[in-house]
Amino acid sequence: PETQFIKSRWDTYSEHPLLYLLAIGSPTHAIKPASWYAWKRDWNTYRNYRYLGKAPLFTHQYSHAWVDFRDRRESKPPHVDYFENSITATHAHREFCISLSKKFPGYSENVWGITASDSAKGYRAWGGPPATPDIDGSVVPCAAAGSLMFTPEISLAALRTMHDKFGSKIYGRYGFTDAFNPNNGWINPDVIGIDVGITILSAENLRTGNVWRWFMRNPEIPRALQLVGLNRTSRNAQPQMRRRARARLASL
Repeated sequence: PETQFIKSRWDTYSEHPLLYLLAIGSPTHAIKPASWYAWKRDWNTYRNYRYLGKAPLFTHQYSHAWVDFRDRRESKPPHVDYFENSITATHAHREFCISLSKKFPGYSENVWGITASDSAKGYRAWGGPPATPDIDGSVVPCAAAGSLMFTPEISLAALRTMHDKFGSKIYGRYGFTDAFNPNNGWINPDVIGIDVGITILSAENLRTGNVWRWFMRNPEIPRALQLVGLNRTSRNAQPQMRRRARARLASL
């Protein structure tokens, strides 16, 4: 209030879809449904992957922790399926981290994940692809954990490997440390609530779907989804894969 509105704007795809849906679905101060299509769609291509969004991986996770975007696709161009988009973004990010192993050998097929976090030099909004210049080989566990609801097989494998390989150095009473660097031994002494939060929410959505189920009972969200044309498509989930992943999650 003292300095008026911030200059930053959520005008390009990032973590903001939840904000738009709440505003569009508001029963008292709704914004126009056309607002959903007003922000910029910034497409990213990495190897064989093409998906919406070039920001760190958390931007593909936060709105999905609450809103059940599964099997929904925009009725208007560019007809994005946001759940599938986050799956693709996670796979691309894992491949990106593996590609960095030549420079930072601590990264591997099951030790990966770079998203906004602490670092040895303070907060960093790092990620990729494309690579941000400040990447130093650090691993941020909530990058893989926040995608449990999208990619349970590769996310669980990463969390299990990190837990088994580094043990109590990076895992304690409140779960994984915020970040660590397997290349030089740096370990963040802090556990940060927002990163533990996306870990827990994503795990619960994989395990039971309860967060999605409870949140979607709020009438504002189904109303907004209908108004913007995020329509249901046919179910294409792989229930056997998800059952196996839930069983592995329970054993962690």
